[in-house]
Amino acid sequence: MTVHLEVADGVGTLRLDRPPMNALDIATQDRLKELAEEATRRDDVRAVVIYGGEKVFAAGADIKEMRAMDHAAMVLRARALQDSFTAVARIPKPVVAAVTGYALGGGCELALCADYRIAGENAKLGQPEILLGLIPGAGGTQRLSRLIGPSKAKDLIFTGRQVRADEALVLGLVDRVVPAEEVYEQAHAWAAKLAQGPAIALRAAKEAVDTGLETDIDTGLAVERNWFAGLFATEDRERGMRSFVEEGPGKAKFL
Repeated sequence: MTVHLEVADGVGTLRLDRPPMNALDIATQDRLKELAEEATRRDDVRAVVIYGGEKVFAAGADIKEMRAMDHAAMVLRARALQDSFTAVARIPKPVVAAVTGYALGGGCELALCADYRIAGENAKLGQPEILLGLIPGAGGTQRLSRLIGPSKAKDLIFTGRQVRADEALVLGLVDRVVPAEEVYEQAHAWAAKLAQGPAIALRAAKEAVDTGLETDIDTGLAVERNWFAGLFATEDRERGMRSFVEEGPGKAKFL
């Protein structure tokens, strides 16, 4: 299998495993969707890390496979391609991308599906599809512009240039830069901390933010309002407020 789901201590690691560059061929895309949906269903997975290994995150699509496809074939495949990445973006739990080495094309688009991105000092990110006479097709034109703004996104998409970790941090494309050998450890620590948090409230927070970015503010506020009131029916809310009153802030332990 070219993608694995490894679960420990409430954290599920979606591990790409297609040496040497983790090229995202059709089989890998389909497997990614399957495991993202499994991570969504599993109660023992409370947070997720996306990881490609110590040397490379994912260098992009399998160009040899893609080159053999004509227009009719890609019309049939394009939705499934997007759906595989959307399955990752819609995991209703905190998701962090642990980015080492190249995260280009589909690799960059996969990192964009995470809630938070930790990059190694050796990371290089970009959307080079324009150099093939194409545009990003797995969500890059939409998620990148929402993350870093349209003009910065257009610069990367129009030129196809790669950016190193330090520039990616300035652009807002990644959220933290660490030594390459610490990427997975820090990503796992971020996920493990959140895995101990209130699962339903974390799900609510993610859905409220994501929905708000995709719609008008009134609709976003309605989603927030409904979730906020609904959380008053949860045991976690009772546990959190009781702990705050009796022990002070930040000491609640959630199931």
